[in-house]
Amino acid sequence: MNEAIGPETALMHFAPTLAAAQARIAAVRPAAYARTRNALDGAVSQLSPYITHGFVTLADVLAGVAKRHALDVQHKFVCELGWRAYFRHVWQHRGDGILQSLHEGLLPDTAYARELPADIRQANTGVPAVDEAVRALYATGMLHNHARMWLASYVVHVRKVHWRAGADWLYGHLLDGDLASNHISWQWVAGTGSHKPYLFNADNVARYAPESWHSPGSVIDTSYEALDRVAREPVCETECEPARQMAGEGEDTYRVPPSSPSSIEPRLTAEPPGELGLTTHDAAAVAGRDVWLVHPRSLGELPESLPPDTQVIGVFVADFHRAWPWSERRWQFVGSRKTELTSKRWHGDAGAIGTALKGARRVRSIDEPHLTPWLARWAECGAAPALFPPVDRRCDSFSQWWIRATRGVHSATDLLAVNEVPAW
Repeated sequence: MNEAIGPETALMHFAPTLAAAQARIAAVRPAAYARTRNALDGAVSQLSPYITHGFVTLADVLAGVAKRHALDVQHKFVCELGWRAYFRHVWQHRGDGILQSLHEGLLPDTAYARELPADIRQANTGVPAVDEAVRALYATGMLHNHARMWLASYVVHVRKVHWRAGADWLYGHLLDGDLASNHISWQWVAGTGSHKPYLFNADNVARYAPESWHSPGSVIDTSYEALDRVAREPVCETECEPARQMAGEGEDTYRVPPSSPSSIEPRLTAEPPGELGLTTHDAAAVAGRDVWLVHPRSLGELPESLPPDTQVIGVFVADFHRAWPWSERRWQFVGSRKTELTSKRWHGDAGAIGTALKGARRVRSIDEPHLTPWLARWAECGAAPALFPPVDRRCDSFSQWWIRATRGVHSATDLLAVNEVPAW
């Protein structure tokens, strides 16, 4: 599982084990990260799939790194952990509002198409930086953050596709897909969640990417001033009309068409692969017993305080996956870890799972905003250990949030000390 995919992304396959996550924490080199993180072959941690799925928490990551390296709280590595916490802060305050434009961008929403064009999805745009990014995404389920920004900027500002169509598509293929991190990042690039749009050009690609990504002579081989003009110009009336028609179907209508048989795009599915051995709900298995629910975002170690006869059950909520299908790679990643943690694994409609759990003596789990509509009805949910103290006032920029979250904190050790691990 550690075979290199290729130098263009410097990414590895991800073993679905806690040991693999811990090894990546041990391998973090904060100084090299700060110096090279923008380069596609830079010293990035590659921890995001493990954080997204709860193998480890932000506090686990920082504690592990701080054992080996003294870190000021303003260090770039700590700031990057802060971005993930900030995205969750925005989600907490905005709710489903993160799935709509937080404010108007350069152009009205109706100026953008609601479908992602086939040439982008099939890595056939003729812009090497874009096509290499899509191929890397499909080959690994991952993409360097800088490449994600390039891809999103091209989709929104050059091709005039609504950020939501691009965000939904990317989320489906990412091994570390998180609605807050992914969709708010797309809004940051689009300029609907930030004060200005993110633009890039061929010179920027040449500085940070391998030669195969370089894009001389392409549409991005121009000045930032020219790209800014492109971003601010709506497409012509004939090209705008289909977007306007689709926008009339409802402001949340964004479509990623199904892959054609000749497409290189991996299939996304709401149904888990059969080899994962999932079953439907079984009320008899939990009747009168304590139950601990393991969901796709809580794949860390089980709490030591669980009573010995606790029935540990892994759950996949079909209602969620019908709205947000996954790649087979992600199903396997999550399913393999759940097999290691649980003796029973259910996949089914939320209503049926909830009915089966009613006979349990007590049901507990870890809260998770992706699944809050259902978990809150079924179980007593504790919060995962937080790294940053809560910021009650809504902050509409990272800098606002960061000032409040780190007030009076000077080092990584200080930051870890102000947080409590919940008792189960």
